[in-house]
Amino acid sequence: MKHRIGFNALGRRSAHRKALHRNMVISLFRYERIRTTKAKAKEIRKTAEKLVTRAKEDSVHNRRIAAKRIHDKAILAKLFTELGPRYRSRPGGYTRILRLGFREGDGSEMVILELVDRKIRERQKSKKKEKTGDATKPAEAAK
Repeated sequence: MKHRIGFNALGRRSAHRKALHRNMVISLFRYERIRTTKAKAKEIRKTAEKLVTRAKEDSVHNRRIAAKRIHDKAILAKLFTELGPRYRSRPGGYTRILRLGFREGDGSEMVILELVDRKIRERQKSKKKEKTGDATKPAEAAK
């Protein structure tokens, strides 16, 4: 029975697991979307959500706690200046897991782990481009 087992060791020693965890969380915040296995995504999500919750309130205390996990100054700054304010009104659930299917080599279930409001921002940018592009096209077509 698996009672009182708090996390998935992912078949790695603690130092390897911590390094993997740290690197994947940094990648998630850098690219706002990563492709990984389902087991890793479920573990990374726990850490990422706690860090975003900390980033909602920008204080020295919260920055130092986040800096224990994130060793990249640029990503730490992005977390507190962009991501924290973006999710300030959201009570939780900052990430989503999208299933992709199974990996060819070993059959592991692959997923995309992404931040929730990522798609909305991209759509707004593309709509702005379409509006500026659409305004010129009818004028050219009328000529």
